[in-house]
Amino acid sequence: MTLREALGDSFLIGCALDREPAGVDFSCEALAVYWFNAIVPGNCMKADAIHPEANRYDFTRADHFVQFGQEHGQTMTGHCLVWHSQTPAWLFVDETGQEVGRDTLIARMREHIFRVVGRYRGQLRGWDVVNEALLDDGTLRPSPWLRIIGSDYIELAFRFAHEADPGAELYYNDYSLSLPAKREGVVRIVRELQRAGCRIDAVGMQSHCSLSYPDLSDYEASIDTFAALGVGVMVTELDISVLPSPWGMAGADVNRREDYDALLNPYAQGLPDEVASLFTQRYLDFFDIFRRHSQQLRRVTLWGVTDADSWLNNWPIPGRTDYPLLFDRQGKPKPVVSDIVRLFLNAP
Repeated sequence: MTLREALGDSFLIGCALDREPAGVDFSCEALAVYWFNAIVPGNCMKADAIHPEANRYDFTRADHFVQFGQEHGQTMTGHCLVWHSQTPAWLFVDETGQEVGRDTLIARMREHIFRVVGRYRGQLRGWDVVNEALLDDGTLRPSPWLRIIGSDYIELAFRFAHEADPGAELYYNDYSLSLPAKREGVVRIVRELQRAGCRIDAVGMQSHCSLSYPDLSDYEASIDTFAALGVGVMVTELDISVLPSPWGMAGADVNRREDYDALLNPYAQGLPDEVASLFTQRYLDFFDIFRRHSQQLRRVTLWGVTDADSWLNNWPIPGRTDYPLLFDRQGKPKPVVSDIVRLFLNAP
């Protein structure tokens, strides 16, 4: 039995999918269709891919993603509209290289959102409108969006997205949301949007995890806290790294880089059985939380399809070999997949 068959009555079960899997000789798209019922674009709808220059959009890969999803009956989410990373530098400067003013950046944000969301109006379930606006201490990240526009850039992004497609669900998405301070930062964002009369349908918990991080009770508390705000909760970018972290903790700051160290790449020749067992139990712990909170969760999405196309092979240290997903480098389901299916089938 597939994941979509076993879990589909509880919540959507999905994966991140891009047009060209990285160096694999099988179809990640075929795996996505067989095992999952929801897809998210890993990179092809981010601003650097879709709007690389001021007067040029490239919808080639994004159009393929949407066409693929429609052909195979997949529920699709757009990712992402406003982010501090993977955003082309031109967006924040004028023709002389000087930083633009508030009104100019607001106009550029609006134009980008209307063009992208409008192109796929009525075709996607929802959008990650603002991505990673918070630091781990719960304060707003000092991004160009915040510096130039001010804190209301988040409200403006949600308003523009709703105007561009009134039928689309709108989400706030971030990582490390089990941290109490960051959790409270999300609470503030959601409440401010609600007070302003903006549509916000769910909070996306990215869930880039390790064998020891996050604390499961803190993670579960965040699900309850966000749901109590009257919004849905989604697990949006789930993976579990088995590799040691250079700074002793997980996260997802894509701009962070560390030098290669063989001690931080201990499983280049394969995963030892004892580590594989820890990996299996860790995934089962999370999916047991998802099962028990299925009334609050709308979707659980793996960030990638196979270990071969996971971003964690190159972050934060390029050249490492990680094993963070449910399918191995040959596209075969790991034993934990059957365990997850049994967990849901045997649930009371």
